[in-house]
Amino acid sequence: MTVIRIVAAVVTDERGRLLVVRKRGTTAFMQPGGKLEPGETPVDALVREIREELGVSVTEVRELGHHTAVAANEPGHSVAADLFLVQLDGAPQIAAEIEEMAWIDPHHPGDIELAPLTRDTVLEFARVS
Repeated sequence: MTVIRIVAAVVTDERGRLLVVRKRGTTAFMQPGGKLEPGETPVDALVREIREELGVSVTEVRELGHHTAVAANEPGHSVAADLFLVQLDGAPQIAAEIEEMAWIDPHHPGDIELAPLTRDTVLEFARVS
Protein backbone atom coordinates (compact mmCIF):
# COMPACT_ATOMS: atom_id res chain seq x y z
CA MET A 1 0.00 0.00 0.00
CA THR A 2 1.36 3.39 -0.99
CA VAL A 3 1.66 5.91 1.86
CA ILE A 4 0.76 9.57 1.34
CA ARG A 5 2.30 11.97 3.89
CA ILE A 6 -0.13 14.69 4.94
CA VAL A 7 -0.85 17.29 7.59
CA ALA A 8 -4.33 17.74 9.02
CA ALA A 9 -5.91 20.43 11.19
CA VAL A 10 -8.27 19.72 14.06
CA VAL A 11 -10.39 22.87 14.37
CA THR A 12 -13.13 23.20 16.97
CA ASP A 13 -15.44 26.11 17.69
CA GLU A 14 -16.69 27.61 20.95
CA ARG A 15 -19.54 25.06 21.00
CA GLY A 16 -17.14 22.11 20.71
CA ARG A 17 -18.07 21.31 17.12
CA LEU A 18 -15.44 19.95 14.72
CA LEU A 19 -14.75 21.52 11.32
CA VAL A 20 -14.71 19.07 8.41
CA VAL A 21 -14.36 19.76 4.69
CA ARG A 22 -15.15 17.90 1.49
CA LYS A 23 -12.96 18.33 -1.56
CA ARG A 24 -14.46 18.74 -5.02
CA GLY A 25 -15.25 15.41 -6.68
CA THR A 26 -15.19 13.41 -3.41
CA THR A 27 -17.81 12.18 -0.96
CA ALA A 28 -16.00 11.91 2.40
CA PHE A 29 -15.56 14.82 4.81
CA MET A 30 -12.17 15.19 6.45
CA GLN A 31 -9.89 17.64 8.19
CA PRO A 32 -8.54 20.65 6.34
CA GLY A 33 -4.96 20.03 5.28
CA GLY A 34 -3.09 18.18 2.60
CA LYS A 35 0.17 16.92 1.22
CA LEU A 36 3.54 18.39 2.11
CA GLU A 37 5.50 20.07 -0.66
CA PRO A 38 9.23 19.32 -1.02
CA GLY A 39 11.25 21.02 1.71
CA GLU A 40 8.22 22.01 3.81
CA THR A 41 7.99 21.32 7.51
CA PRO A 42 4.66 19.90 8.69
CA VAL A 43 3.72 23.23 10.34
CA ASP A 44 4.62 25.20 7.19
CA ALA A 45 2.45 22.84 5.13
CA LEU A 46 -0.40 23.17 7.62
CA VAL A 47 -0.32 26.97 7.55
CA ARG A 48 -0.20 26.99 3.71
CA GLU A 49 -3.04 24.49 3.34
CA ILE A 50 -5.29 26.34 5.82
CA ARG A 51 -4.71 29.63 4.00
CA GLU A 52 -5.41 28.01 0.60
CA GLU A 53 -8.44 25.96 1.63
CA LEU A 54 -10.13 28.20 4.21
CA GLY A 55 -8.78 31.71 3.56
CA VAL A 56 -7.63 32.23 7.16
CA SER A 57 -4.39 32.14 9.10
CA VAL A 58 -3.40 29.88 11.96
CA THR A 59 -2.80 31.63 15.29
CA GLU A 60 -2.05 28.66 17.55
CA VAL A 61 -0.75 25.17 16.78
CA ARG A 62 -0.52 22.18 19.13
CA GLU A 63 0.87 18.87 17.92
CA LEU A 64 -1.41 15.85 18.32
CA GLY A 65 1.07 13.29 17.02
CA HIS A 66 1.54 11.09 13.98
CA HIS A 67 -1.35 8.87 12.88
CA THR A 68 -2.09 6.49 10.01
CA ALA A 69 -5.31 5.51 8.27
CA VAL A 70 -6.66 4.20 4.99
CA ALA A 71 -6.85 7.06 2.45
CA ALA A 72 -10.42 8.23 1.87
CA ASN A 73 -10.11 9.28 -1.76
CA GLU A 74 -7.23 7.26 -3.17
CA PRO A 75 -7.85 3.49 -3.35
CA GLY A 76 -4.89 1.33 -2.39
CA HIS A 77 -3.26 4.16 -0.45
CA SER A 78 -2.92 5.05 3.20
CA VAL A 79 -2.19 8.37 4.84
CA ALA A 80 0.53 9.12 7.36
CA ALA A 81 -0.76 12.26 9.03
CA ASP A 82 0.75 14.78 11.38
CA LEU A 83 -2.29 16.07 13.28
CA PHE A 84 -2.42 19.53 14.83
CA LEU A 85 -5.02 21.24 17.00
CA VAL A 86 -5.22 24.77 15.59
CA GLN A 87 -6.87 28.10 16.27
CA LEU A 88 -7.84 30.28 13.32
CA ASP A 89 -7.72 34.09 13.07
CA GLY A 90 -11.18 34.36 11.54
CA ALA A 91 -14.19 32.53 10.17
CA PRO A 92 -13.19 29.86 7.63
CA GLN A 93 -14.61 30.09 4.10
CA ILE A 94 -14.38 27.40 1.43
CA ALA A 95 -11.74 28.05 -1.22
CA ALA A 96 -9.38 26.20 -3.60
CA GLU A 97 -10.49 22.57 -4.02
CA ILE A 98 -12.92 22.65 -1.06
CA GLU A 99 -16.52 22.24 -2.20
CA GLU A 100 -18.26 22.06 1.17
CA MET A 101 -17.53 22.50 4.86
CA ALA A 102 -19.52 21.55 7.94
CA TRP A 103 -19.34 21.85 11.71
CA ILE A 104 -20.22 18.51 13.30
CA ASP A 105 -20.79 17.36 16.86
CA PRO A 106 -17.88 14.97 17.59
CA HIS A 107 -20.06 12.99 20.01
CA HIS A 108 -22.93 12.62 17.49
CA PRO A 109 -21.60 13.22 13.95
CA GLY A 110 -24.79 11.92 12.34
CA ASP A 111 -24.84 10.15 9.00
CA ILE A 112 -22.22 12.33 7.28
CA GLU A 113 -19.56 10.26 5.48
CA LEU A 114 -16.26 10.77 7.28
CA ALA A 115 -12.76 9.87 6.10
CA PRO A 116 -11.19 7.00 8.08
CA LEU A 117 -8.66 9.32 9.79
CA THR A 118 -11.46 11.64 10.92
CA ARG A 119 -13.79 8.83 12.00
CA ASP A 120 -11.19 6.66 13.77
CA THR A 121 -8.79 9.23 15.25
CA VAL A 122 -9.82 12.88 15.00
CA LEU A 123 -13.27 12.54 16.57
CA GLU A 124 -11.62 11.33 19.78
CA PHE A 125 -9.32 14.38 19.93
CA ALA A 126 -12.28 16.70 19.28
CA ARG A 127 -14.28 15.12 22.09
CA VAL A 128 -11.64 16.07 24.67
CA SER A 129 -10.38 19.40 23.27
